Amino acid sequence: MKKHILVACVILCSGIAAMAQTAKDYTQKGRELYERNEFMESLLNVNKAIELDPNYAVAYYLRGNIKDRFDDRHGAMKDYNIAIEKNPKFADAFFSRGNVKMKLQDYYGAITDFSSAININENYIEAYFNRGKAKQFLQAYEDAINDCSKIIQINPKNVDAYYMRGILRIDFGDVKNGCLDLSKAGELGDLKAYEVIKEKCNQKTQENDGSY
Repeated sequence: MKKHILVACVILCSGIAAMAQTAKDYTQKGRELYERNEFMESLLNVNKAIELDPNYAVAYYLRGNIKDRFDDRHGAMKDYNIAIEKNPKFADAFFSRGNVKMKLQDYYGAITDFSSAININENYIEAYFNRGKAKQFLQAYEDAINDCSKIIQINPKNVDAYYMRGILRIDFGDVKNGCLDLSKAGELGDLKAYEVIKEKCNQKTQENDGSY
């Protein structure tokens, strides 16, 4: 009898331990499937995680990512909202919600979310970059340039920041420095920067010099 009771206790304890890990395990499996572009299987695993632990913010975040891949923007937004509600310091959830707002052309809302992500993680390069893009859509060129400069301060070899800052500076009227940024982007390996230099820099320089 004692032996049977012991075995039952072991099984029960093992079951409890397994349940304690289940939500995290299902989410991890969902993440692996997501990275392999197996979105439906990923979604099923994440749904199981949420059923087992309705407060697990990471599961909602991942489900938001899956819904976004299916172009379910509002569904993704809802899941990001819940993830942030469960964990107000979830920088990636703010960032991803900002990306959805960008797709919905809510640029002011996107900027707010990217700023929240940056407040949580001051070195969040992707958030600075996308905030700069949102500001570019609003033609807030100086602010967008500042975001690119911050990226370059964090990572002096960030080719995308040099490229975007170059475009922004030219659009803002600072042709000389814009072209220098594009040249740096080309130096770092972005060949399309040289196409923009041919199109915008050489012609603009000639116009500014008065030579035709």
